[in-house]
Amino acid sequence: MHPYWFTFEPLNSRTPLNSGAGVTARDDEDARRLVREAFGDLSVAKMVVLKDLDGLDQGHVRPNMGNILVRGIWFPLGYENIG
Repeated sequence: MHPYWFTFEPLNSRTPLNSGAGVTARDDEDARRLVREAFGDLSVAKMVVLKDLDGLDQGHVRPNMGNILVRGIWFPLGYENIG
């Protein structure tokens, strides 16, 4: 299992997805599948495997994220049961 961080092409509406999305998955394809199931066909700008949490927004993402150790979406909250 690996934690991934996705960023998307800019969205026109105010949404936590403008910050990105955090996913823990078995591999790259599993991560992409979970993102598609949760958010539809958003255009992914970048996907990276997180080595640590230091690069995440300390004021918004870190205090509002779920369990990074469990397979699934951990940011934004509300998508924990996807997959």
